[in-house]
Amino acid sequence: MGIPETYAERLASDFWRAFDEMRALEAGAIANPDENRRVGHYWLRNPDLAPDPQIQDQIRQTCHEVKAFAQAVHRGGIRGAGGPFQHLLLIGIGGSALGPQMVAHALGHPRTDRLKPWFFDNTDPDGMHRVLQQLGPELNRTLCVVVSKSGGTRETANGMRIAQCAYSHRGLNFPSHAVAITQPGSQLDREAESNHWLKRFPMWDWVGGRTSETSAVGLLPAALQGIDIDTLLIGARICDQITRIGNVNDNPAAMLALAWHFAGEGRGSKNMVVLPYKDRLELLPKYLQQLVMESLGKELDRSGQVVHQGLTVFGNKGSTDQHSYVQQLRDGLPNFFVTFIEILRHQEGPPVLVDSPVTAGDYLHSFCSGTARAIAEKGRGVIQITLDTLSPFTLGCLIALFERAVGLYASLININAYHQPGVEAGKRASDRIIALQKRVLDYFRAHRGHPLSVSSLAADLNAESDQAELEELCEALARNPSNGIQPIPSKDTTFYRAF
Repeated sequence: MGIPETYAERLASDFWRAFDEMRALEAGAIANPDENRRVGHYWLRNPDLAPDPQIQDQIRQTCHEVKAFAQAVHRGGIRGAGGPFQHLLLIGIGGSALGPQMVAHALGHPRTDRLKPWFFDNTDPDGMHRVLQQLGPELNRTLCVVVSKSGGTRETANGMRIAQCAYSHRGLNFPSHAVAITQPGSQLDREAESNHWLKRFPMWDWVGGRTSETSAVGLLPAALQGIDIDTLLIGARICDQITRIGNVNDNPAAMLALAWHFAGEGRGSKNMVVLPYKDRLELLPKYLQQLVMESLGKELDRSGQVVHQGLTVFGNKGSTDQHSYVQQLRDGLPNFFVTFIEILRHQEGPPVLVDSPVTAGDYLHSFCSGTARAIAEKGRGVIQITLDTLSPFTLGCLIALFERAVGLYASLININAYHQPGVEAGKRASDRIIALQKRVLDYFRAHRGHPLSVSSLAADLNAESDQAELEELCEALARNPSNGIQPIPSKDTTFYRAF
């Protein structure tokens, strides 16, 4: 990265503050004043750190119950209507899906997976229908895990309703195939309890979605798939120990935070490109996008000053990237730095010699090393992270490494990494559009058969300020026949009517 020693020295007092704040965070200090909430994802892999004995017991008990439930499913003691469960359908959004997806893709194997994982991770009905079609008659042997802290997250609630309909249409009792991971007392928790779902696991207000992979959110699907969650937790815990060191040069998370600060001049002025040279880590850049960008993308700093901070993350996988955008990385705009992630052990079992005595894995290493050097030669920043193998242990290390780097970097630039007001603003805007849609449909149906222009509709609904939104809405409604709205094009405008 070309970081001069004087740069680290200049940030010495900022790093001491960051280390102090991290120690306070782990000790239970309020990290999110907006919600008067602590942040305790570090406690999940070392319950002794939790400041409250009750929380320590809850973490241990939940981990025990996750493993016991997975074992009962694997033994066939808990089964579906068609026999022992063979598939796992996880319904979640954001961190409730990205972490489990990334771990499943990284550590799963079709020959050893105890349950094959599937995901509803959006409110796209076509995407959910495709998953259900692939499951087909196996739905009666599919365990459905619904993940939502509040139970009211719209995308997850929609996915759950569609899953319930699918089970019902096949004559299956959804509750006897369903598990909830949610905050005790939430809307989802109440529904699962009253309808006698198979099991309920807790989410806590001190664990954010993007840092929830070592909670039941990530541990339950991993355990059901057959992944060694104890070893994943050990990897995260040991990385936590190393990244508590109060010396930047001995602390890999602090080194990452320093590199990010130097590359973007403390303002996020350069993008971070993440290139894992391993197919199994293909989803890691996507996972890191949420962890980094949702944590660091903030309008205000902690003193309320407008700063517009952030760190943009995108990525592909090596060596696919060499045939897509490395040309720009080497010769184009110098508005980025690159994080290469390499796994030294290429495969299990004997390799095929593709060019004696060279294997495909040898070429993978040469492409990774050669591309890193080619980019560095042009004066673009390069970070290289190397792991001996990809395993539950090393993946746990990688998760913990980036979680800590995000926390330290946030302290350096004086922003709160643990709230997300922009996400909430998007949810409120969505709610407003849905409310407007209901008014529009009611109005059309009350005037069935009468052609209406968008401008007349806006006037009748006292929504002139929303006319552009109304136009988009009417067009979308007309493209979905179930709404009963028909477009009538004319020379100057398009009319719509209910049929």
